[in-house]
Amino acid sequence: MAEEKEVKTTAKKAATKTTAKKPAAKKAAAPKAAKEVEVKEAVKEVKKAAPKKAAKKAAPKAQIVNRLAKRYKEEVVAELVKKFNYSSVMNVPALEKVVINIGVGDATVNAKALEDAVRELADITGQAPVVTKAKKSIASFKLREGQSIGCKVTLRGVRMYDFIDKLFSIALPRVRDFRGVSKNAFDGRGNYTLGVKEQLIFPEINYDKVSKIRGMDIVIVTTAKTDAEAYALLEQLGMPFHK
Repeated sequence: MAEEKEVKTTAKKAATKTTAKKPAAKKAAAPKAAKEVEVKEAVKEVKKAAPKKAAKKAAPKAQIVNRLAKRYKEEVVAELVKKFNYSSVMNVPALEKVVINIGVGDATVNAKALEDAVRELADITGQAPVVTKAKKSIASFKLREGQSIGCKVTLRGVRMYDFIDKLFSIALPRVRDFRGVSKNAFDGRGNYTLGVKEQLIFPEINYDKVSKIRGMDIVIVTTAKTDAEAYALLEQLGMPFHK
């Protein structure tokens, strides 16, 4: 009998121990379940927000359109088709590129002169210039082959239209006693060459920082086949020809 009582008491103690442990386990499991629910909800929110971010990234950026380029597409093309009776819009002449060249003859003596010219041309065009070098040696000018003697820039696209718009509407009218550019500066193949005596006509140049007044050559290259077509194109774009 004593043995049976001992067995029963040990069984009761074991039962109480197991019953005491069960609530603790439930309490420990409860916060874990809550955390899992929170994590799942956070994941759902991230998934919902992800398509919106992707849509924002996929949205195309607004293209910068120059007013002169817009005018060419909307007005100039129609005028040239009407004037020259082109069979296709693709035959209408357009601007291809603009080349600006500055010669620095004193660069053989003063290296800083070339640096100033490069900096000023970069300020005017918004593009890094290329340094031009002598193709052959000339003893009378103390010039050696391969020596740096100037700089140039080739503009295309938006920068080309920005420069031409600035040249026609701001820079050339600032020339002293300006009466228009010559009509006889075409090369016979639809390209126009313009000489500027000083860089001060451009608004980017600060007069106080200019060490020397320098001129530049501006070549406007078009796809026109004749000078008459090139003249009509530039006139429609607003080039101030002498009348």
